Amino acid sequence: MTLELLHKPSMAKLTSLGIGGTARALARVRDEAGLDELARFIEKEGTGLIALGEGSNILADDGELNFAFVQIDRPDKSEAVISGQTVRAPADMRLPKLLAHLIHAGLGGMEGLAGIPGSIGGSVAMNAGSYGTDMAASVKRLKLWTPTKGLFWKNAADMEWGYRHFSPLTDEFTLVWEAEFELSRSTENVVMEKIKETFSKKKASQPVLQKTAGCVFKNPEGHSAGKLLDDAGFKGKNLGNMSFSEMHANFLINKGGGNGTDALELMSLAANAVAEKFGVTLMPEVIILR
Repeated sequence: MTLELLHKPSMAKLTSLGIGGTARALARVRDEAGLDELARFIEKEGTGLIALGEGSNILADDGELNFAFVQIDRPDKSEAVISGQTVRAPADMRLPKLLAHLIHAGLGGMEGLAGIPGSIGGSVAMNAGSYGTDMAASVKRLKLWTPTKGLFWKNAADMEWGYRHFSPLTDEFTLVWEAEFELSRSTENVVMEKIKETFSKKKASQPVLQKTAGCVFKNPEGHSAGKLLDDAGFKGKNLGNMSFSEMHANFLINKGGGNGTDALELMSLAANAVAEKFGVTLMPEVIILR
């Protein structure tokens, strides 16, 4: 099977936060041959199409959601291909796995991304980043797919990158199929120690082992969203089975049996409190689907 179609998939099963109702449909692309079938799926579905990685930055509301998702899920997982300081990796590879390859190859530049749980494609789509670096800093070019152009390479410099923002600058549904990175020569020990240090810092200050969607709000210019939320009294704040983390106030946690209604209400209460107390507007970093 080159394309697997699922009707009314559960968002709770497709996202790391583990909440949400059902989507319209999910198309899982198994290989390049499935892209022809995907073009027909996209033509049929029309609007509300979203490329989905591992769902580690999505907050979905309850009920029936009018979205259709496309996900790359190759049964025979490809490995990263390393040539000198250039690394090519498939979009459905998990970012932690890529970092493991970089350790063994002694290639540096992405150590600050340790602890980010998503896929390569999803990390590109959000321009994921932490500790002073992001995906844009290392991406050289991307292999993209659109229904009319098929697969093609595009240089990173010809796309739009920003704080937790990426646009391939195409005028139709676009899927990241593969990414090519340009990294710096280092040693296995140095890269490994930097990755360990980054992950240790995150583990000490962020709930990396719990059900979260990462940071829920972007850092406003000149401010830390986590500190604003903490100072507004939202660290550890609960609503139903959803809670802001007691470790880091900018992480929303599903304590078990949580739902989208409570998550969105808790986010709204927090944003309103910060605006009222500090005059600062918090903007979501997570993708909210409702």
